[in-house]
Amino acid sequence: MPTRNRYYNGPVTDHFDGTRFLNVAGEPETDRSLGDILRWKRTAPNTQWPQALPVQPVVPDLHVEGLRVTMVGHATLLIQVGGLNILTDPVWSDRASPLSFAGPRRVTAPGIALDALPPIDAILLSHNHYDHLDIATLKALHARHDPLIVTPLGNDSIVHRRIPNARIKAGDWFDQVEIASGAVVHIIPALHWSSRGPSDRRMALWGGFMLQAAGRLIYFAGDTGYGTGSIFRDLRARFGPTDLAILPIGAYDPRWFMAAQHTNPEEAIQIMLDLDAHTSVGIHWGTFKLTDEPWEDPARRLIAGLAAHNIPPDRFRPLRPADRIDVS
Repeated sequence: MPTRNRYYNGPVTDHFDGTRFLNVAGEPETDRSLGDILRWKRTAPNTQWPQALPVQPVVPDLHVEGLRVTMVGHATLLIQVGGLNILTDPVWSDRASPLSFAGPRRVTAPGIALDALPPIDAILLSHNHYDHLDIATLKALHARHDPLIVTPLGNDSIVHRRIPNARIKAGDWFDQVEIASGAVVHIIPALHWSSRGPSDRRMALWGGFMLQAAGRLIYFAGDTGYGTGSIFRDLRARFGPTDLAILPIGAYDPRWFMAAQHTNPEEAIQIMLDLDAHTSVGIHWGTFKLTDEPWEDPARRLIAGLAAHNIPPDRFRPLRPADRIDVS
């Protein structure tokens, strides 16, 4: 008997069976069994990461009329475009975990201090995993800025249980939300999954975002696998070439376990090509040790992959905390 969905109640669709959400049809399955998890942990190499790495935080401008992104860490960036300030998957906590004393601990301090943020207009919240949806950070941002949160279906219930007055617009894939005059966010598919605990797998939807603002098109992938690549080619057909693609390049080993849900650097390059992206930046690496690859491996492989495609390295940079890029 299926478990009743605790986050969302809505009609059956091609990616919701009435209880659980599904990935795009024809793409690899992301569910993993307890046996799979035990096999991974039993065979995982003892990859050592640094305990801590130095970061010199930056203080961003209050407003930017062009397009600028500043890396905070992991999947958290400040996007400044057309005078708007937008955060992606904000996590300032020390651990990506439901527990304050256990779980992956950050090895890089945030590239922007929480108190140094400019006024935040909106948050793009891709899914409910703890390295992307951090209630403590969302509470702090709500108290300071009261931003609009845009998120896929079901994640609004999770946030509202802890922050009842949060301003949230939840939507399905290809729904759109106006966050300001002339600025629209489209919720779009990703190849991933969701859970906050052992009994709520795929009860909230996951996704990425296309942001149209100030004449720019910005793609934030959230977490995604590559799969057949069809979702990315479809985005290019729907929206046209992308000015800036924010793409995950880490948390990919071992591939037998992770390939369906996390891209590696070579696949991220292919997404850039599929989207016809002018500029790309690499995220989701170097802050929390979630998988088996060495700390520096995502950046090294990205640089090598770009050279293999004869792509200039400044078109796709692996961002470190406090890195800042202006997109012309």
